[in-house]
Amino acid sequence: MATTKWVVDPTHSEVQFKVKHLMITTVTGYFKQFNVEVETEDEDFTKASKILFTADIDSISTNNEQRDTHLKSDDFFNAEEHEQLKFEGKDFKKVSDDEYKLHGDLTIRGITKPEVLNVEFGGVVVDPYGQTKAGFTISGKINRKDFGLKWDAVTEAGSVVVSDEIRLHSEIQLVKQS
Repeated sequence: MATTKWVVDPTHSEVQFKVKHLMITTVTGYFKQFNVEVETEDEDFTKASKILFTADIDSISTNNEQRDTHLKSDDFFNAEEHEQLKFEGKDFKKVSDDEYKLHGDLTIRGITKPEVLNVEFGGVVVDPYGQTKAGFTISGKINRKDFGLKWDAVTEAGSVVVSDEIRLHSEIQLVKQS
């Protein structure tokens, strides 16, 4: 069977992360520059031979320039030495009609760890321009300290400033390549 290549439609996709601040509110950030490449032998994506996601660390945005600069520093992502983070999918398992588990290796700051992401498969459609598109909602949680994002601080009262747990949320639309 022929391999089908899919690439991200960046105008209909977004990659976000959320972290608790002072343990009372959540700060949302996103990557403005990212790429997704998938190769598969079927249209339900269970026989994907390649799933590769990369995000440019320098494109991180939390709508606060000072915080973004801090996130790019050695306290967090160290964008100067580690320009991208990468997720390489290894196994895409169907759990129910539209729910999947994506097992793969996440690399941040040169540290690679296995992670499992939850995926909701929205389906495959042909858009008004004749392009075949596939949609996914992807979520998961990671511990930032597992990847060397080490900065820590506590308030005078002893509250944690930034949670170790990072929640991931992405809306990804792929375009089938001819």
